[in-house]
Amino acid sequence: MFQLSPQDIHLGAVADGKQEAIHLVAAALTEAGCVSAGYVDGMLQRELQTSTYLGNGIAIPHGTTDTRDLVLKTGVQVFQFPQGIAWGEGQTAYVAIGIAARSDEHLALLRQLTHVLSDDSVAERLAQTTSAEELRSLLMGEQQSAEFQFDVSLIALDVAADSLMTLQALNAGRLQKAGAVNAQFVSDVITRRPLNLGQGIWLSDSVEGNLASAATVSRPAQAFVEDGEPVALLLTVSVADAQPLAVLNYLSDLLLANKAERLLKADAAGVLALLTSEVAEESSVLSAEFVIRNEHGLHARPGTALVNVIKSFNSDITVTNLDGSGKPANGRSLMKVVALGVKKGHHLRFTANGEDAEAALKAIGEAINEGLGEGAA
Repeated sequence: MFQLSPQDIHLGAVADGKQEAIHLVAAALTEAGCVSAGYVDGMLQRELQTSTYLGNGIAIPHGTTDTRDLVLKTGVQVFQFPQGIAWGEGQTAYVAIGIAARSDEHLALLRQLTHVLSDDSVAERLAQTTSAEELRSLLMGEQQSAEFQFDVSLIALDVAADSLMTLQALNAGRLQKAGAVNAQFVSDVITRRPLNLGQGIWLSDSVEGNLASAATVSRPAQAFVEDGEPVALLLTVSVADAQPLAVLNYLSDLLLANKAERLLKADAAGVLALLTSEVAEESSVLSAEFVIRNEHGLHARPGTALVNVIKSFNSDITVTNLDGSGKPANGRSLMKVVALGVKKGHHLRFTANGEDAEAALKAIGEAINEGLGEGAA
């Protein structure tokens, strides 16, 4: 994890436009001993190649690969422009994070920043704060509430089980391993019968031993009947704040619409999507999976190329990193796409819903095969 000090932060900065803003950032990187003076030319050249605007009022100006030899040490300089800087058509940056990095060090740094900045409320606070320490704390993620734990690693499908007790024990153990519950929770959950929600879906929780908010799912390979009631899926939640309520609301909507079978047919990423977002009926949705071949994954430049392709279509398109958390991201948001942490060889699932969905998926596949602006691998 990179480190950031208040001395690296410049509040209330003023610039006439993007070029002047980049000159300010480059000068600060030079003054901090991160880069040689000529690095600014690489930063300006990078903007000509592709915009470094991420979204949510955030830009990350940095140099080209040709100017990496001018980087003396990895570092960042953060400039806040409260009045906003026009960074491109329809793009206004309120915070510019200048990055200097040798080799590929910036990828880990970028993933951390985008993870923090994917929260819209955090981005707004970054633009408005008058405290360098608060801005530093926000960027370092120190003011984030505990993240709700629910991803594909907490979803088990095709479980060899023929009793609720087995599913309860598996779910409770998974939550304990994740650090979300303690032994008291496990003991209570295993000894209490879950709640039958209908359509084969069951829910278990406990008022004891909740350490952090999390959710986990177990789905038996074959649905079974216990005491005359069908069992096809068990959801177990630990509740430390209001975050799990969103999952329960999505589940409730599926049950009220008599659509529980969607949970029983989907793969792990599909189950996660159904319990964390609005997912259109399969009959109106197309999907495709592609492998990223870019040497350095989806960093800013290929990420921008991908988002630009997606934005050229009207369909609603989500992107899921099947080798990551499995959570779907809005394909029109560069920040959210880069925050997926996509590396070379990762499998991405694209879902498109709209009249031009088929054309969109075809174009996305072609762009990925052509290297997203970096050449075919």
